[in-house]
Amino acid sequence: MGIVTQALSGERRAIARLITVMESGEEQARQVLAELYPHTGRAHIVGITGAPGTGKSTLVNEMAKAYRKQDLKVGIIAVDPTSPFSGGAILGDRIRMRDVATDPGIFIRSMATRGSLGGLARATADAAHVLDAAGYPVILVETVGAGQSEVDIARTAHTTLVVEMPAAGDDIQAIKAGILEIADVLVVNKADLRGADHAVAALQAMLDLNSAHDDGRDGQHHGRLEGIEAVAPGNHSGATNRQVYWRPPVLKTVATKGEGISDVVACVQRHRQYLSESGLQQRREHERAEEGLRRILRYTLLERLLNRIQPSDLDEAVRRIARREQDPYSAANALMAELGLVERQA
Repeated sequence: MGIVTQALSGERRAIARLITVMESGEEQARQVLAELYPHTGRAHIVGITGAPGTGKSTLVNEMAKAYRKQDLKVGIIAVDPTSPFSGGAILGDRIRMRDVATDPGIFIRSMATRGSLGGLARATADAAHVLDAAGYPVILVETVGAGQSEVDIARTAHTTLVVEMPAAGDDIQAIKAGILEIADVLVVNKADLRGADHAVAALQAMLDLNSAHDDGRDGQHHGRLEGIEAVAPGNHSGATNRQVYWRPPVLKTVATKGEGISDVVACVQRHRQYLSESGLQQRREHERAEEGLRRILRYTLLERLLNRIQPSDLDEAVRRIARREQDPYSAANALMAELGLVERQA
């Protein structure tokens, strides 16, 4: 029995080995994905993002427990930042989730960003494909908590949770971070701290502001067309001749005590139902496919381009830039001109 067949049958060691293959990015990874891909597309991928210290790992831990109570298998991908100096990563999320790590129905994989921007490791989407094909109907992806650069999760997940906490900064911090627009569900964690109600009110006000801004036009929710009639999640009452769209709910949780977790899980399920009934599921799948293809093309083309440039030419270009003899754009143009990719600038 081959390793792919073993993974498809749910064999945990085979799943772990395949994810390692995906992280390597070698030719074997392409072959494995080609075998796995026809078996994907069944899982619901939930992204959990937010600033460091908001309790994302604890929230993921409690959500996994809640899904297990529903007898659902859960895959967890926890992405940790890589040191720019040593290249290492602590991968501490596995420590914070140790009370679910022994559950045979939960598979946890920690991944290092290895220099990738956007809060995700380069192989995160491929790892999610492995877990999807292996029969995990729910996949939770926790990002590194970099704040302002974490919009990539919205291109990977079907449902995105943005986690805030009381006293996390001024009222416009979420707007400055640029991640309010990617939220399908907003979670104010550590709600037992002072200022939780104020944080909820501030987020609601921001959502109201966005709704007022979109009034009379096609509504946009983190780049996705979703109509202009704001309807609370789960509320199907009342007739309207305007197209409904998903207004991100603001939920309070105390993850360390397990409080509010059932509401979060229920809301994720309602959002999944909304995507299916509104027809947006197919659109998001198209967006995810496009982003995945673009990501692979960017990486592959850049690697092949760098491999064609002589190391001595690259070093000389770096020296000229460092000595202020040439600007970076002109140096890049000169290197590409040597390969016949562009015309040499005068």
